[in-house]
Amino acid sequence: MDKKLALAALASLGQETRLDIFRLLVKAGAQGVPAGEIASRLGAVQNTTSAHLKILHHAGLVRAERDGRVVRYVADMTGFRDLLAYLMEDCCNGSPELCRPVIDAITCEC
Repeated sequence: MDKKLALAALASLGQETRLDIFRLLVKAGAQGVPAGEIASRLGAVQNTTSAHLKILHHAGLVRAERDGRVVRYVADMTGFRDLLAYLMEDCCNGSPELCRPVIDAITCEC
């Protein structure tokens, strides 16, 4: 991940509704959540939710999957892991093995 994409990802998560959307999608796992359901679960306006999803998508944190007429959104865990790896790249004064417990804790089979 490069600096520009990391900044976009961090900026996208720095807004309350987008952070709520991302956390909802992480919790939903691989099955994701339909766009309209995201809005209703969060008590948000559907048009605004679509704009937030677009920002998260461009930041590499969510992906859209078409299921017939329904667009289902899923947290892009690869993008999220890439962001975390970028942030921890030079951790522990150049001794990344010291950060292994943190890296192991955030690694999942999703």
